Amino acid sequence: MGMDVRRLAAVVVVAAVTVLAVQLGGVSGNLVFKVENKFRIGGKERTLSALKAHDDRRRGRILSSVDLPLGGNGQPSETGLYFAKIGLGSPSKDYYVQVDTGSDILWVNCAGCSKCPTKSDLGIELTLFDPAKSETSGEVGCNDDYCISTYDGELPGCKSGIDCQYSVTYGDGSSTSGFFVKDYVQLEQATGNLQTGKLNTSIIFGCGAKQSGDLGSSSEAAVDGILGFGQANSSMLSQLAAAGKVKKEFAHCLDVVKGGGIFAIGDVVSPIVSTTPLVPKMPHYNVNLKAVEVGGDVLQQLPTDLFETGGQRGTIIDSGTTLAYLPSDLFEPMMAKILDQQQGLQLHTVEDQFSCFKFSQNIDDGFPPVKFHFENSLTLTVYPHEYLFLIREDTWCFGWQNGGVQSHDGKQTILLGDLVLSGKLVVYDMENQTIGWTEYNCSSSIKIKDEKSGEVYSIGAHDISLAFSLTAGRFLTYFLVLFAMLQILCKLN
Repeated sequence: MGMDVRRLAAVVVVAAVTVLAVQLGGVSGNLVFKVENKFRIGGKERTLSALKAHDDRRRGRILSSVDLPLGGNGQPSETGLYFAKIGLGSPSKDYYVQVDTGSDILWVNCAGCSKCPTKSDLGIELTLFDPAKSETSGEVGCNDDYCISTYDGELPGCKSGIDCQYSVTYGDGSSTSGFFVKDYVQLEQATGNLQTGKLNTSIIFGCGAKQSGDLGSSSEAAVDGILGFGQANSSMLSQLAAAGKVKKEFAHCLDVVKGGGIFAIGDVVSPIVSTTPLVPKMPHYNVNLKAVEVGGDVLQQLPTDLFETGGQRGTIIDSGTTLAYLPSDLFEPMMAKILDQQQGLQLHTVEDQFSCFKFSQNIDDGFPPVKFHFENSLTLTVYPHEYLFLIREDTWCFGWQNGGVQSHDGKQTILLGDLVLSGKLVVYDMENQTIGWTEYNCSSSIKIKDEKSGEVYSIGAHDISLAFSLTAGRFLTYFLVLFAMLQILCKLN
């Protein structure tokens, strides 16, 4: 059995990612990825149904088995909520990949791919990677150490000259398959506070030969591939850490007010966050939830097995799910407690799935905060303005979802997505097997320590939507100039 967990967006935010890595030869540095949310690009926002459909597909994938599980627990997953631009090969070409905190490899669609998307409605140009046209591309055989480590042993029938293959099938029927290659990835290296330069480093990544389902020919939110930040040895993070180039620690912070955010690999020294242990030997970022508090009152008489871990139970911190999904045994008493303060509230259903209501007052005054209590006394507070979102003037909807009404396995899983993660700096420390967070201004900056020099760098937030706006504005300017020139020529003639 293998599962997949993923990446970030609050109620529809535009994110940008800043990643710390280290140069070749053991010299450390900071890398910057600018990332766009697929649900909002160029001012275009998707419907609530699109958000929910994404989460439904994702939950099916999180809770399903896989073929040839990568590293024993990870697998690539569908095009996610945000993507970054990276360079691959020599000469380097740009590729747009989903930045995924749950899946475990970097893979891109390759030349000759069957049923790979050829266009995207995100406004980006898709590119197929061709190993034959890269001067630095190398093969990864089935007897390569990377392949043996990924599959916990040599694959059956392996012999010299046979590529190391990958293949993943998800619960919704979609799949990705191909082979691994070794080549250079080009990233933006921070050379000082808020300053960047180019960095090339060699890694192993997947070359997608065939996609199906949502990963296939559909142009909706299509990207070139996925950049995984999971825990398995096959991830780019693990490769860099194994080579002594980075610490196996990363953090993300999404700004729900201004858009943009931060995603960094390395030792975050400011702000300092309190942590809770990760549940060992789990494929996701699982944590031990101890209690749930609503408006100062701890929910009582909850089933004793609600907070157990293992199997299809447990609490997952999932930065790829938009909303938050709770088992019926938790969802129903929690919602009842939330609504206690608003007995006369008239609820109605929007798009057949969201409970909404009209409310003209301050929602933080009218509704209680919800607190999740974890092991080591770490709490996660979700305020009304975070679990409620405005869909039109004076109309609010609940982001909490009843995961127990789903028919597939995992209905007892507590899945905490971007609804509760946005507006917080979340730090994942795989070396110490902990995760922690703190409320934070995600449009500001954090400080990360350079492991070799000991220097501390400020890593600022970015908002790639500004780049898209500038590009659109520049295009409009060129068009207007051209139109004016044509008018002049017509008059001259």
